[in-house]
Amino acid sequence: MTDRISTGMMFSQSLAGMMTRQKQLNTLQQQLATGQKLVSAKDDPVAAGTAVGLDRTLAELERFGKNANTVSNRLGLQENVLAQAGDSMARVNELAIQANNGSLTTDDRKSISAELQSIYKNLLSLANSTDGAGRYLFGGSADDSAPFSKTAAGIVYNGDQTQRRVEIAPETFVNDATPGSEIFMRVRTGDGTVDASAGAGNGGTGVLTDFGRSTGGGWSGESYSIVFTAADGYDVLDAGGTPIASGTWASGEEISYGGLRLQIEGEPAIGDSFAIGPAPARDVFATLENLIGALETDAVTTIEKAAQQNALQAAMRDVARASEKMIDARAAGGAQLAAIDDAAGVREANGVTIKTTLSELRDLDYAEAITRYQLESTALQTAQTVFTRMQGMSLFDLLR
Repeated sequence: MTDRISTGMMFSQSLAGMMTRQKQLNTLQQQLATGQKLVSAKDDPVAAGTAVGLDRTLAELERFGKNANTVSNRLGLQENVLAQAGDSMARVNELAIQANNGSLTTDDRKSISAELQSIYKNLLSLANSTDGAGRYLFGGSADDSAPFSKTAAGIVYNGDQTQRRVEIAPETFVNDATPGSEIFMRVRTGDGTVDASAGAGNGGTGVLTDFGRSTGGGWSGESYSIVFTAADGYDVLDAGGTPIASGTWASGEEISYGGLRLQIEGEPAIGDSFAIGPAPARDVFATLENLIGALETDAVTTIEKAAQQNALQAAMRDVARASEKMIDARAAGGAQLAAIDDAAGVREANGVTIKTTLSELRDLDYAEAITRYQLESTALQTAQTVFTRMQGMSLFDLLR
């Protein structure tokens, strides 16, 4: 059997070869014009798919960066607000110490009270600070309205206790601003664990000067009351009011029971009481209100002055705990800001690596592309020349 090479077949093969060369030249021209070697996914489906995945990762890193900027702004504003609030509480402590001076007159204390009222209003304004975008810093997730409002019963917290966690790098989260309930409202009184107080109806001059846990330990969370039964004697009552112990006492001596101790100076009247037990929580605004109320009292008699001194010393202890609470919140916010800075380095390093990989997948090697273009151009010109010469060939030329 003899195979025939027809003229039509030669024309078709030559045309197909030139079209293939032309297509390759067009692809190279697009690559040279765009600087990309992946003009379309069909150029390299695997590389194109990998590049799309890396693009998504870069977009995610950009989103993490925006998250970090937002939470960094809020934490920075929280730091500024708490710094101002801390300065205010330091001034409150100074004023309380000043007011506890027995040589001050009633007018002097009322002047101090006026300054405390100004600090109170400023502190409430700070607690209702916004982040510049209309969201309240200390409202938790309910940050679309002011978290603190004043009522007849005192300051009320309207936010919630939710603290957002924001992703700022792959699997790296930081906490948003601390809810105001954890900074301004839930402040332990006394020494933070134990608190003691003088009875509201005391008729003597006994002043509570110190209290806390006994050095020997043994306290398991109970509350007790010390009730004076004589000028030098007392009973210890449990939380239900049942006498469980008794003892003798002299001014300035410590009374210890059940792992707790308290020191009282002065002359308590028979029936005067002093309570000691687990420290409850009180909001900083109530603490300031108590301090202002104590200073507004016109203490004239020794009994009134003793009651005022007890109130002032209790307020100073509570102010110290509130200041510590704000310092703790600032420290926690600072740790989150440090984590944001660390995450920025991680995002930058990941971004550089991904962009380098994308460049290897997509960016054109111009030297190689130009060389290939020249080769394909030469091959196309050669094919065109061969085709032209083939058109002029005929068997009749051999018969001449």
